[in-house]
Amino acid sequence: MDADVVRAVNDLTTRWARTLPAENTVVAGLGLWPLLAILATGADEPGRTELAAAAGVDPATGSTDAIRLIETIEASADLNAALGVWVSEQLKLAESFDGVMPAPLVGLLTGNPTVDKAKLDAWAADHTDDLIREMPVDLDGDVMLVLASALLLRTTWVRPFTEQIRRVAAGPWAGSWHWLERTDFDLDSVRRYDDLTVVTVRGDADVDVLLGIGDGDDVLPRLLDAAARPTDGVPGSQLIAEDDPGPGLRIGRNTASRPDVKVSLPSFSIEVEHDLLASRELFGLTAVTSDPGAHGHFSALSPTPLQVGQAKQKVLARFFATGFEAAAVTAVAMTRAAMVTRQERRLELTLDRPFAFTAVLRDSRLPIVAGRVERPTEPGA
Repeated sequence: MDADVVRAVNDLTTRWARTLPAENTVVAGLGLWPLLAILATGADEPGRTELAAAAGVDPATGSTDAIRLIETIEASADLNAALGVWVSEQLKLAESFDGVMPAPLVGLLTGNPTVDKAKLDAWAADHTDDLIREMPVDLDGDVMLVLASALLLRTTWVRPFTEQIRRVAAGPWAGSWHWLERTDFDLDSVRRYDDLTVVTVRGDADVDVLLGIGDGDDVLPRLLDAAARPTDGVPGSQLIAEDDPGPGLRIGRNTASRPDVKVSLPSFSIEVEHDLLASRELFGLTAVTSDPGAHGHFSALSPTPLQVGQAKQKVLARFFATGFEAAAVTAVAMTRAAMVTRQERRLELTLDRPFAFTAVLRDSRLPIVAGRVERPTEPGA
């Protein structure tokens, strides 16, 4: 896989992670990145440069890079991905459209919200094995084009966890929880990166899940940084000799013939929908969501003035005893920009609160009377 693309997706995900609130959440930068790269190729300035910077791509090759990434993902045993494009029957396409959006990806929008919603929801469900059953866009007659990606990840642990109910006596997690535990002789599945402890849980094909624990609100972006440096940090085979091995770690005892590592955590299932336009600056969507004027933001797609009207992601992640699964559907909807009709300018003044007045002689500007009106004096009939 192209190292520059991997780095760009990681950078996008890390920047996004730094903005997330301190609550249960999950994002799929991989689901968003291809859409931004494609939009960068199809956009006019200044949106072209803004989108390219957010995606970390050359706008001339962004669409090609995105499609190659999806094709590469399809070679994975555990991860599947898809791109989809739907255009309104009423939208006239530019001659360059197929150079940005390959024809096999393109479907039609009828303009009937009921028909179109069923079609797009079925696509989302089909490409996420029913984990996500709705396309996260609102369809109406104004939507001219929808660009979407779908991701599906399923992996089974090489070494499964055992399940139990565990009670936490005190602290923010006080209460009873569904808990997972397992032991493993692979000490180096745990590594310490400064004040962050990372454990790698191996899947049985080509996906691993990394878990990180540390202090501060930036644990997730630091985990993403550590994930890009898998051989850095202090390995568990060295940590086991330390009295204070790292956050979340302590030295215990076992009855086995050699050292091992015990991992314990609650199972979890998180499902979130993100409105990407709430952070449009982060994703390079500021220019292409603004008033495009007479020419629109995407002349490479259509001579009809278009702007991005919606951008959303629905994503879920589940960590359980025997494996991990995740799915994401990310969608961008473009709408026809309102055409501005040229009119003569007008000044409008409304005195609908207390005001002052004066009367003057015209030539000398001598004031004759002056006063204030605090409230009207003539009631209506």
